[in-house]
Amino acid sequence: MIASTRTVGVFTPGAARPAENRSVIIEFLVDDVDSAHQDLRGAVADHLTGPSTMPWGNRSLLFRDPDGNLVNLFTPAAIARFAR
Repeated sequence: MIASTRTVGVFTPGAARPAENRSVIIEFLVDDVDSAHQDLRGAVADHLTGPSTMPWGNRSLLFRDPDGNLVNLFTPAAIARFAR
């Protein structure tokens, strides 16, 4: 879930704490990683990788959200091949 701190507190107060996750990557399937990267310019300060092709063929973009969570946007290899 992506939510405000007010909403998270409704479910289990104190369970979610910002900047403590170091083992989970939140992944989102997108139609076009390169377009998503352009859309995020100026909104994301902590890019770990620019759009790149992973060894298994997916296009991927990895960054940290404001709480430090790793977020990966990806386009599956079959779609990425046809888009380029």
